Amino acid sequence: MLAMTSVVAVPCRRCNEVTELKVDFEGFTKWQQGELIQNALPELNADQRELLISGTCPTCWDKMFPPEEE
Repeated sequence: MLAMTSVVAVPCRRCNEVTELKVDFEGFTKWQQGELIQNALPELNADQRELLISGTCPTCWDKMFPPEEE
C-alpha cells in the first residue's frame, strides 16, 4: 500500500517566509492528535519538525538562539 503524502505550507512567525513540507498524511494526522512529532513524522529533520511545532524557520531560530562560543 502506498503512503499518502500531503504538502503543508508553513509560514515562519518571525519573517513570514513560507516553507512547503512534504509529509506523510497519516503521520501528520497522528501528530495533530497528540503523537510525539519525532514518532509520527520520523522522515522530517529537526529543523522541519521545529518549524511545524513553533512556526520558526531555521534562519530565525539561529538568530534567536545563536550558537555559544567556546
